[in-house]
Amino acid sequence: MPRSPFPQTGSVGPAAWAELVRAPAALTVPGDVIAGAVSARRPLGRRVVGLAAASTCLYWAGMALNDYADREIDARERSHRPVPSGRVRPGTALALAAAGTAGGLGLAALSGGRRSLCTAVPLAALVWAYDLSLKSTPLGPAAMAGARALDVLLGATAPGPGTEAALRRALRPAALMAAHTGAVTVLSRHEVEGAHPALPAAALAVTAAITAAAAAPRVAPPHATPHNAPAPSSHPPRAARRPLFGTPAHGASAVLAGLYGVVAGAAQYAAVRDPRPDRVQLAVRGGIHAMVPLQASLTARAGAVAAAASVSALLPLARRLGRRVAVT
Repeated sequence: MPRSPFPQTGSVGPAAWAELVRAPAALTVPGDVIAGAVSARRPLGRRVVGLAAASTCLYWAGMALNDYADREIDARERSHRPVPSGRVRPGTALALAAAGTAGGLGLAALSGGRRSLCTAVPLAALVWAYDLSLKSTPLGPAAMAGARALDVLLGATAPGPGTEAALRRALRPAALMAAHTGAVTVLSRHEVEGAHPALPAAALAVTAAITAAAAAPRVAPPHATPHNAPAPSSHPPRAARRPLFGTPAHGASAVLAGLYGVVAGAAQYAAVRDPRPDRVQLAVRGGIHAMVPLQASLTARAGAVAAAASVSALLPLARRLGRRVAVT
């Protein structure tokens, strides 16, 4: 029987588990569900909390599966990771990925019912497809972007009236999160060798566009019309369609969008000037952390300022923990 190229160990320590699943990076996940839920006008109750937990389980499963799938490459390029270093057996990483996926799907079903499960299943399928086959193909960034979009839409599937309308309202934040994720994923492919300056420059352009879109105010909906009043015109009065400038929600959303632009853009600009591997790695790390203020901005834009403040509070914690446990 051929001998395994990976050193074998006994029990797995907490540090190895945390590194395997990129534990601090999971703090960038609940905001997806929260942004999707508030955009869909769903109450932030226990069901949304359950969906956020489901999303976190699927994220951790994807990280464990990533290290299982990349174990041969990591043995050459990142031998410090838990699997090639022998701190975690390949089979253990795969088992954790399967258990996390099952747990995430179960939590989605319990928290949101059939509709949430129908969103969580393709989300999990995209994660497994990316890790096992799509990562090194041109479809890789699109798969990751799609997974992040589905994560936002998972929040919109929380039980409530008008499911189709709720999903439509969550499409905009889902698209913005997907665009950011796609740009970061493309950049992450060059963490080991470095990149041409045009690549982080393109990511910076995407960040600027997302910042502008996230900071843009919502348009006020037409005022409700009594049921016995004449039917409204197909073109509501200008005053009924004016952008909601100056509201607390818009102010918070704009500030948080600016924070997103700084967190993601500063590291990307540094990589444009010096696209060596260490700079690209910092740009990817900054892009991962920047998801938090972007989620908070989208949450505030939907009118949930208090929830946005709670989401944004995860950023300093994620950055602090990220200094102890790698997030890429």
